[in-house]
Amino acid sequence: MTTNNIPPNFNISLGRLVSPALDELATQLLAVSGITAREKRIILESTRTVLLQSLHGKLCRLLILELNAARLAGRLIGDSGSARWMHFLELSTRVDFWNELSANYPSLPRRIERVIQNHSAASLIFAQRWAMDRKNLATLCNKDAVGELQELSFGAGDSHQSGKTVGLVRCEGGRIVYKPRSLKVDAVLFDFIKELVENHSTLSTVRIPRVVALADHGWAEFVDHRYAIGDEELRKFYQGIGHWLAIMRLLGGCDFHAENMIAHRSSPVIVDCETLFTPKIKPFPSGYGQAFDNAAELIAGTVLNVGILPGRGMALGWRGVDSSAVGMLPDQQPSLTQLSIEGAGSDEAHIGVSQVNAPISMNHPSHRPALAYFWPEVLVEFDSMTKTLRRLDSNGTLRAMLNKFSDCRIRFVPRSTEVYAELGRMLWHPVSLHNEAQARKRAFQLLEKMATNVPSAPNTPGVINAEINELMVGDIPMFTTNASHGQMNGPQGTHWLSPKNLICATLRHWRGADVKLDIAIIRASLVSAYINDGWAPTEVSLLPEYPRTGELETRRRRLVVNIMGELMSSAICGQDGTVTWIAPILIGNSWSVQPLGQDLYSGISGVALLVAAYLREVAADRADAVPGLEDLFASTLRTLALAEAKRKSLLKKSSSVRSLTAGAYVGFGSQIWTWLNFDRWGVDGGNGLEHACSLARDLPYAVSSNDGLDLLSGKAGAIPSLLWLAQRTNDNYYLDLACEIGDQLCARATNNGQMAYWGSIQWPHGMGGFAHGTTGIAWALIKLGRVTGNSLHLKTAELAFAFEESLFDIVEQNWLDMRVTEQKITAAAWCHGACGIGLAHLDLDPHFHAPSTLLQLRRATAATWRFGLGWNHTPCHGDMGAWELINRAIAIGEGPASLSRERLLETILTSIENHGPVCGFARDTFSPGLMAGVGGVAYQLLRAHPYSDLPSILTLEPGQPLT
Repeated sequence: MTTNNIPPNFNISLGRLVSPALDELATQLLAVSGITAREKRIILESTRTVLLQSLHGKLCRLLILELNAARLAGRLIGDSGSARWMHFLELSTRVDFWNELSANYPSLPRRIERVIQNHSAASLIFAQRWAMDRKNLATLCNKDAVGELQELSFGAGDSHQSGKTVGLVRCEGGRIVYKPRSLKVDAVLFDFIKELVENHSTLSTVRIPRVVALADHGWAEFVDHRYAIGDEELRKFYQGIGHWLAIMRLLGGCDFHAENMIAHRSSPVIVDCETLFTPKIKPFPSGYGQAFDNAAELIAGTVLNVGILPGRGMALGWRGVDSSAVGMLPDQQPSLTQLSIEGAGSDEAHIGVSQVNAPISMNHPSHRPALAYFWPEVLVEFDSMTKTLRRLDSNGTLRAMLNKFSDCRIRFVPRSTEVYAELGRMLWHPVSLHNEAQARKRAFQLLEKMATNVPSAPNTPGVINAEINELMVGDIPMFTTNASHGQMNGPQGTHWLSPKNLICATLRHWRGADVKLDIAIIRASLVSAYINDGWAPTEVSLLPEYPRTGELETRRRRLVVNIMGELMSSAICGQDGTVTWIAPILIGNSWSVQPLGQDLYSGISGVALLVAAYLREVAADRADAVPGLEDLFASTLRTLALAEAKRKSLLKKSSSVRSLTAGAYVGFGSQIWTWLNFDRWGVDGGNGLEHACSLARDLPYAVSSNDGLDLLSGKAGAIPSLLWLAQRTNDNYYLDLACEIGDQLCARATNNGQMAYWGSIQWPHGMGGFAHGTTGIAWALIKLGRVTGNSLHLKTAELAFAFEESLFDIVEQNWLDMRVTEQKITAAAWCHGACGIGLAHLDLDPHFHAPSTLLQLRRATAATWRFGLGWNHTPCHGDMGAWELINRAIAIGEGPASLSRERLLETILTSIENHGPVCGFARDTFSPGLMAGVGGVAYQLLRAHPYSDLPSILTLEPGQPLT
């Protein structure tokens, strides 16, 4: 979360602080020979700019606090808020204003002085280096000489080691980049790539900027962002991404996010390559079982760790953001929360919170990146370059190439920059400035606690205190070492980790790599770039023109057996009896490749429900036995039990666990519903109800700690499971909790008396649909209202259905998808469109007591038949969701003309036989998930048996035999 929108006239307030140092710097610059008077003025003005920017971010909250204190004390003169604002600005330019602040903020003068001195000293060093080095920099501009300095911008990137920042230089000869660190690693990598490409069978477009590397600093070629021209250059760009993945997989590279890559036509150019030969630190036991830990360690050792592949952030303030080098797609990022000044220009100005779009980087080769289209090129070229590296290793060439990195200074990033930035903002908060000792103690506790959970984080008191010291003066701590030495040189002369030849360790790790796993990770990671579920990599329909007929039962059984076999063969097991899978999982409203969580949608609960359902169908002779499935089910229960114990442990330490959600598919509601089904089936050893009640007792934490409202992961999703639990236990506690949630939903609705809807930060004007939209919340409120008779809940749901009706497009005969605002688009999936809307109304009124139910069913079935089939096979947004609605409609005589239930199933079975079960992810990506993975395909195929009584996962009701 960053502070911005600070009025320019705060420069007046802060100018008083920086003026003395700038005067001193001006005097010091006079003594620097070899630079002109104009260049000295440019350096001086650039220093002023970076100082004011730095101090703005640190002192904005303090100035606003003092403004309001002065207003309340009556110290401001003026007959209007703006006049009093101007008076405050005038007061804040006086020396006595800042002197008086030291009474309340004792450390303030010292810390401000340190920031100013650091940046000023760094500017003087730049001037001296520019004067000394300029004669050697012409080659970076492809000119005979760089000429005179014309423009300079400090602050490109974070401040490190006493105010040192990257500088962007414009001179007569062109543009170059100043870096206040050794660039020997850049120079060696440049030569490494050149030699590697010469040994590769095809041309590669990968490159890094040319550099002039000196002892403790260097200068780099400036690479400008240019879009590719035509598909051929785009193809070469993404082939280069595959090459970079293979190269960085070998070199142990990490932290190659969007800002570290620039697209220059066909070339993906990495512009900051200091994080090579990253030490592998064994993770701590997670508490979720050995299977989870094994899977997490596998992922950490794969190409996903490089940072180039799409992946969503989990840190506070960056949750759901994809900052990867090939990700960060436009329109595929959540909004970010940032601090801003509300009411600027008035004496009542205050710090507020606003939502902004994620920053746009220069990592993409086209205005609308065709990531999915060219993803196969990434896979092919990763494999091709890996084979070249293996060949060079086998003939002894590779080791000699790597040895050239031995004396290179590399950087390790033990904590994310976002963590440091958050702590830095805390340490500059007025409360922290008032009581520095307490603030330091809090920061120490947070960093120390992080080290108990993150094995790569420093845990020694000396190092932690040095990190805090740097944050206190606005620097981000750095850890560096020689690649052949390994012991980290931390902030302020500290050391961390034992010595180790990181080149040897990295090469050993690469030699033991599972290339097939890396390729699977690359393939699976693509989905992380796209924030909305239902994304599909192709627009070619999977529906067969001529479905195969006959042998429905044999074919259905065979397809389910195949999926269950793949489920077993892809499982990652632990010696403690736990199990998990590595797959794309849904977190919030975005995807990330991780070990499975505990939810129903894409997690262990969903897999456990599928396996239990399969065993149940085998017992009823409606499915064929699969050896080992009973043991797999026991492992899923063991895994869920450990997760429950872990959750209770976390809640015992803190009642505000941010990851908790209440939803019916992602959250507590989903797990309660799963355990209640196990209780109903009697397959869990009699503990299902106990587990469900335990989860429900902790549900209030999830309701209070997460602000989401939708059915899938928000508050509304807790209602169905609570109603079932109240019925099962006759305990009104669960019903009362459901009513509290219902009251919150009604209070949060935007209600004009004619319609009601629930907006969000991303979609403030609401949207329809079952999983994420108004339909699902209204459905839950009606379920609740029918049990309690609460008129507010029922009336709000009625108005919500009126909003749903307003989204029906007469021309398309379908409901609008409000996620797309640029044009009118309708949706037909369960999660976001006609299928879910139809199932909701049919579930609420299966006997058509209301005339509108039949109308909605006909509309929804027709739209689902026209638009909802052929894209993938999942229940959430594919054929097996559409099948459930259309199949039920046919059963009551309201299906598409001349379509029988047998013909519908034949069509879907043929599609799966032709293409394999497709999940809407990149082709061949395995996901066991129940709602958006092959697990859901298997589950729905089990329900396709005429006498199956498995519960519907799309309406969360106990199933009934289909007559």
